[in-house]
Amino acid sequence: MSRIASVLIPMPLPEAFDYAEPEGMGLEAGDQVAVPLGPRLIRGVVTGLRDATGGNRPLKPVAERLDDPRLPPGTVEFVQWAARYAVDAPGQPLAIALRGARAPKPRPTRVVRATGVQPARPTPARAKVLAAATRAMAPAELARAAGVGAGVVKGLIDEGVLALDHVTPDARFDVPDLTRRGPDLSASQAAAAEAMTAGLGGFGVTLLDGVTGSGKTEVYLEAAAAALAADPDAQVLILLPEIALTQAVIARVTARFGAQPGEWHSDVAPPMRRKVWEGVAAGTCRIVVGARSALFLPFRRLKLIVVDEEHDGSFKQEDGFIYHARDLAVVRGRIEDAAVVLASATPSLESLRNAETGRYRWLKLAARHGTARLPDIELVDLRETPPEAGRWLSPPLVAAMGETWARGEQTLLFLNRRGYAPLVLCKACGERMTAPDTDSWLVEHRYTGRLVCHLTGFSMPKPAACPHCGAKDSLVSIGPGVERVEEEARALFPDARIAVFSSDTVFDAREARRLVETMAAGDIDILVATQAAAKGHNFPKLTLVGVVDADLGLRGGDLRAAERTYQLLAQATGRAGRADRAGRALLQTYAPEHAVMQALKAQDRDAFVAAEMAERELAGLPPFGRLAAVIASGPDAAQLDAFVREMAEVAPNTPGVEVYGPADAPLGLVRGRRRKRFLVRCDRGVDLSAYMAAWRARVKVRGQLRVAIDIDPYSFL
Repeated sequence: MSRIASVLIPMPLPEAFDYAEPEGMGLEAGDQVAVPLGPRLIRGVVTGLRDATGGNRPLKPVAERLDDPRLPPGTVEFVQWAARYAVDAPGQPLAIALRGARAPKPRPTRVVRATGVQPARPTPARAKVLAAATRAMAPAELARAAGVGAGVVKGLIDEGVLALDHVTPDARFDVPDLTRRGPDLSASQAAAAEAMTAGLGGFGVTLLDGVTGSGKTEVYLEAAAAALAADPDAQVLILLPEIALTQAVIARVTARFGAQPGEWHSDVAPPMRRKVWEGVAAGTCRIVVGARSALFLPFRRLKLIVVDEEHDGSFKQEDGFIYHARDLAVVRGRIEDAAVVLASATPSLESLRNAETGRYRWLKLAARHGTARLPDIELVDLRETPPEAGRWLSPPLVAAMGETWARGEQTLLFLNRRGYAPLVLCKACGERMTAPDTDSWLVEHRYTGRLVCHLTGFSMPKPAACPHCGAKDSLVSIGPGVERVEEEARALFPDARIAVFSSDTVFDAREARRLVETMAAGDIDILVATQAAAKGHNFPKLTLVGVVDADLGLRGGDLRAAERTYQLLAQATGRAGRADRAGRALLQTYAPEHAVMQALKAQDRDAFVAAEMAERELAGLPPFGRLAAVIASGPDAAQLDAFVREMAEVAPNTPGVEVYGPADAPLGLVRGRRRKRFLVRCDRGVDLSAYMAAWRARVKVRGQLRVAIDIDPYSFL
C-alpha cells in the first residue's frame, strides 16, 4: 500500500502539503525531498507519513529524496512549535533551519602528494619539496613549507613526482580535548559550576546571575565540559547577541578545549555555513558558538544551551519570522531534554521573575574575579556643568580623560548612536531630512559624506543645498553620534590613539576581532563606541568609562525603557576596572534624580528591580502579563484605515484580554507603506498565541495589505 507524505516547504505557506510516496522510496520523517510546486521542483522536509486510504483525489508524487542529512525529530518539532507560538507560517522557521543545507558546498581544493617516483633531475630545491611533502597539501602551501617557489612544485607535478588531486572538504571538526583544565576558579565560581553540572542530564533552566567581571564564561564552560564528558555524542550550543562577542568567546572556547567550535552567524561565508550545518547534523560538530539563528540548527544530541547576555535585545528577531531566541532556547531545551543556562550581569525582568518563583534555578556571582572590584560611578549633572558651546563632553569628563591618559590607561566613551549626527535640518526653512517614503530621519555619516537611513538602508550624498527650499549651505548637523564624539576627542587629545567601534566602522567579524585585540593589548587610548563594545569584552587597561548621553534610552514610550537603560549602562560601565586597576565611570545626564541614574550610582540593582517589578505588576505588564503587537500596513491610507477598523470589530472577546488600537505607528510610513498598530495585553493564564491565531483567522487580508504579529514585542515603533 502506498503512503502519503506530508511535506513542509520553506515558504510562507499555511501548512504542509500532501504528496504521494513513490513505490520503494522508503521515506522517513525529517527527510529532505524535492517536490513539485506549480511548474518547478522545490526543496521540502517530510514531517509525517500515513497510509493512503480513502483518498478521493490524485496526489503529485515526491520527485526525489535529496542526498542531504535528515532533520532530527527534535528539530522538526521545534520548527513546528515555533511557528505556532509566533502565529506564523511553519515554512518561515523551516527556511531558517534549512539555511545551511541550501548553502553551496565548499569547492574542491587542489592538493598534491608524493607518488614515490624520483625526479629525473634532482636539485636541492626539489629535495626540500619532497622532504616537506609528508601529507596531502595545497601546492602553494607545500611551496611555502619547503621555502621554494611555486615553479619547483609545478615542475615536480609535470614529471609525475607529485600527483595532483581535487579534494572536497568534509564536515569533520576537531574533537574537543576534555582532559584540558580550565583556569582556576574562585570559590563562588566553583560552587556555581558544581551546581550547574549537577543539573545536567535533563531539561532544566538555570539563571547565572553574576556582576560584570565575575567570570560567568568560565563557569558555563565548565558545565559545557561536563556535558561533553558525560556523553560522547553530546552537543553544546552557546548563543551570543553580537558578532563582535562571538569572536572573543570562540577564542576562549578554543583555548579551553583545544578545538575550534563551529561558528554560526550572518557573517559566516556560505560554504563554511554548509560545513557547520552538515557537521551539526552528523554530530561531528560538538560545540557551536553563534547568533540567534543557530538555535534552528539540526542538532542530533543537544545537551546544553547557553544564552549569554540573555537580557540583550539583539536576541529578538524583528523582521521576517519574528521570535526571541532566549524564549525559544528554553523551548528547544525542553524538546531536546537539554539543560539551558541563561547568563547575564543584568538579567531581564522576565528571567528574574522566573527565578524568584522557582521556575528557574538561580545561581549568583556577587563579586568580581580575583582582586578586581566594581567601578565607582559618578553622575555629571549637565545642567550644572554643561559642555562648552558646540561640544558634547563635559569639563568633569574631559578632566578625567586627561588624568586617565596621563597614567597610561584607557578610556571608553560610550554613546549608543551611530554616525556623526542623528538629524540634519535646514536652518533656512526647518526641513528635516528623511528617507524617501519613510518617516525615519537620515543620519549623517561624516566618514563617507552620506546621509543614511538606518531603518531601510537608503543612502545618499549629503546635498550642498536644501532639497526643499534650495538654500545653499543651509543644512546643519543636530546632535552627536560616535563620529562627532571622536572628532571632539581628537581635538582635545591630538596625540592620543583614538578609534571608533560601531557597526559602521567594523564591517565583519574579523575586523571586530582585530579591534578588540588591539584594545585589549593597550594599543588604543580612547575608544569611542556604541553598544557593540559595551558588553562581554575584557580590556585590562580600561579604567574610565564616560557615558556621553545617559538619558538617551529613557526617551520615548517603550515600557522597557528604564530596564533597558539600566542594563545597557550597567554593562557599559562594567567594562572599567576589570583587572588590577581601579575603575570609574562618569554618566552625563540631565536627570540625575531619575530612578535609573540613582540605582546605577548606588549600584543597587535590587532596589531598581523591585520598583520596576511593582510598577509592572500594577499595570499587568510583563512579566506579570503578556503582550502581543499587530502591525497592519499598506500603500493606501484610506484602504488601511478601513481594514484596521474591520480588524477591531472582529477581535475575539475573551476574558483577561484587552485590545488597544488601532493607532498610527510611531513610524507611520516605511518604504511607502502606511502602518497601523494594535497592542494586545493579556493575563498570564491566557494562551496568547491561540488568541492571536483565532483573531488572525477572522481577518481576510486583501490586495497589498499586510499583517504581522509580534508575540512578546520588544519594539514599539
